[in-house]
Amino acid sequence: MYRHNEQQLEFEDFLLPFGGHLRSNNRWVKLTKLIPWEDVEKLYSSQLSNSGMGAPALSVRIALGALIIKERLGVSDEEAVEQIRENPYLQFFLGHREYSSEAPFDSSMFVHFRKRFPEDVLKQINDLIAQKAIMSQKAKQDQQKSKRNDDDQSGSETSDNKGKLVLDATCAPADITYPTDLKLLNDAREKTETIIDTLHKHMPKGTQKPRNYRQRARKEYLAISKSRRVTQKILRKAIRKQLGYLKRNLKSIAKQNMKVSLNVLSRRQYKDLLVIHEVYRQQKEMFDSKVKRIDDRIVSISQPHVRPLKRGKAGSETEFGAKISASLVEGYIFPEHISWNNFNESGDLIDLVEAYRKRFGCFPESVHADKIYRNRENIKFCRRNGIRLSGPPLGRPPKQTEAEKKAAQKIARQDELDRIPIEGKFGQGKRRFSLGRIMAKLASTSKTSIIITFIVMNLEKWLKAILFCLLFRQKSSAENDGALHYFVNQNPKGFSEAATGCPWV
Repeated sequence: MYRHNEQQLEFEDFLLPFGGHLRSNNRWVKLTKLIPWEDVEKLYSSQLSNSGMGAPALSVRIALGALIIKERLGVSDEEAVEQIRENPYLQFFLGHREYSSEAPFDSSMFVHFRKRFPEDVLKQINDLIAQKAIMSQKAKQDQQKSKRNDDDQSGSETSDNKGKLVLDATCAPADITYPTDLKLLNDAREKTETIIDTLHKHMPKGTQKPRNYRQRARKEYLAISKSRRVTQKILRKAIRKQLGYLKRNLKSIAKQNMKVSLNVLSRRQYKDLLVIHEVYRQQKEMFDSKVKRIDDRIVSISQPHVRPLKRGKAGSETEFGAKISASLVEGYIFPEHISWNNFNESGDLIDLVEAYRKRFGCFPESVHADKIYRNRENIKFCRRNGIRLSGPPLGRPPKQTEAEKKAAQKIARQDELDRIPIEGKFGQGKRRFSLGRIMAKLASTSKTSIIITFIVMNLEKWLKAILFCLLFRQKSSAENDGALHYFVNQNPKGFSEAATGCPWV
């Protein structure tokens, strides 16, 4: 059941029992005003039941706000609850009416918060925030536009292409150990041994426990895993032995199941058992065929949705996590395609360009992407819609004069510079935020964590733009307005409204 969020008091009415007042220029107070809570409320409430049955769910201010706080501070679920309990600004950000020294909710609620925000809803929330930020940057410029431009904003077709669209893909690694066949089989064997112990506790008295040779199997595994150099012959022999131990355990579980129901297992154990059966099948097939590849290969028993992604990056040829195809507009990032299976990102170019058109009412003037995006289908699409796709043309280089070569090199250089910001966004997400290691365990909640990271990055950029404007405005009040505007006009890229988000610059 969900009840509509109550209207929060004004900022000045927030009560502090120990006296004093909150500062209106605090970052969390400013961040509160940037999020369109009413629109987010509609998206959030549509996911919950309104039948009146059950306890009422916590409001969207608490659910989404807690996820934003956790990601922005880079802390665990437990630490995030403690930070909220101790900080009145965080409680104001969550929509509380007054400060309370009690924890607002248990840390386990973060799991439910992630489940209540599916991928499509979070993408809509990110679009609302990013579009609001971009449109606020151009508010003053749009006042003098003609009716034709007003129609363009409403989503109608237009012949004028505007803006730059930057595309790229990355991987968000999952929190799993580096998988090897031997390590995976050993993990599966140990889990089946625990399942055998659980089932044996519920067997009739006097029933003999199945033999599983766990001590011998463990000793043989450690002998290989601790060796510095292992030949293929020795490794293959060790894998064959682990397959034999695992097969014996699965047969023992099947015999126990004839006397004891699998309902005595926990949900995690039952899920692990199903995954282990598939792991055994895959590993046995690869062992018999003497190959190292199989479709839908499982690399983690606890997270069977994770797949190996061949990326060919320096230092990590293979990554294990979700692949993300994203677009960047005016410094704000939009996660478009998230999949646990590998895919060719060049197939997303047309969809990403159409998404840009849907958001802003026109096609982009240029698209900046890697060479992998420059296939014939994408080139034809861009040419048909008057879009310039960065990069050299396909086929043999045309004959050019020295002047034409220099001009082409200058354009290519500028295209590479325009593509750098999206690489910086990925670096920011992996170094500053949690995109470098997704700690959520479920496939759905992992996608929620990924999109929350992009939402927080967009909020950070918007907040920094506003703070820069306030600082720049304070400086400008002490200087000559004519000289200042002359300086701004001479530096349109560094001090433009689009760069700062400040309408009065």
